[in-house]
Amino acid sequence: MNKKQETGNRKQSSLRLGTRGSALALVQANWVKARMEERHPGLAVELVIIKTSGDKLKDVPLAQVGGKGLFIKEIEEALFAGQVDLAVHSLKDMPALVPEGLMIAAVPPREDWRDAFISNSYATLAEIPSGGRVGTGSLRRRVQLLHLRPDLEVVPIRGNVDTRLRKMAEQGLDALILAAAGLSRLGLTHVSRSFLTDKEMLPAISQGALGLEVRAADTRARELIAFLDDPVTHAAVNAERGFLARLEGGCVVPVAGLGQMQDGLLTFEALIGDLDGRQIIRGSITGSPEEADTLGRALAERLLNQGGREILAQIYGRPI
Repeated sequence: MNKKQETGNRKQSSLRLGTRGSALALVQANWVKARMEERHPGLAVELVIIKTSGDKLKDVPLAQVGGKGLFIKEIEEALFAGQVDLAVHSLKDMPALVPEGLMIAAVPPREDWRDAFISNSYATLAEIPSGGRVGTGSLRRRVQLLHLRPDLEVVPIRGNVDTRLRKMAEQGLDALILAAAGLSRLGLTHVSRSFLTDKEMLPAISQGALGLEVRAADTRARELIAFLDDPVTHAAVNAERGFLARLEGGCVVPVAGLGQMQDGLLTFEALIGDLDGRQIIRGSITGSPEEADTLGRALAERLLNQGGREILAQIYGRPI
């Protein structure tokens, strides 16, 4: 075998996977790596750790510094440059619109979509006395918390799970609200005291789901990860992301949504809230999973017409 053939064979048997370097991101990337190498004997998946803007700005609320794209921009640039062949993202970190030339080729089965309640003193949100302090880095959680409990103080808090738990003690917070999926993937389910229901706290768009992103023209990468795609989860997040796309939303917009499949039909529930949690506009829609994106956009239009347009126009500072 000549040198050119050896190089070609090595290229065919390897794949570079781009990921953030956080503990959670590495758990997710290694899960994908293990599944791929198990499914494709002889394939070597190399993790390429990429530091994103979101990783560098740890103590600033996301809504103030650009929101969702901060956690994926540099990884997508590496995809475009051919430095990596596949990116694994927490899908809730991805903007609704994927850049032309890239695509979400697979969405594995969703983890727990709920928000977890964490406290050293109380078992549920309802137990916290008036004037209690709850930490979260999410505008969506803030709005829904204040709508449920306007008597509480919501404290902005960012960082990984260990950092937030430490800050809860240091700042004398009564509780934290974190994504259950992240706790589960990190093996930290024991820190949760309880879980908020979808009636109390609708999740972030695509919370608990992973997005496997590739170059649209890279048929090899698409074929290698096709087996990881879960049609039920993919349909649900398509509705959620269609909703977000119509609202032109990101971290600066207090919106939430959850798609769920039952008896072959997709039901999508979503909300738009004002920044203080005084007003929440909520609704649901049911239809065929094949029309998921259309369902999401239709519900967005309905909520806009029910008062959401005025809320978002005030937040955006322009008509929508």
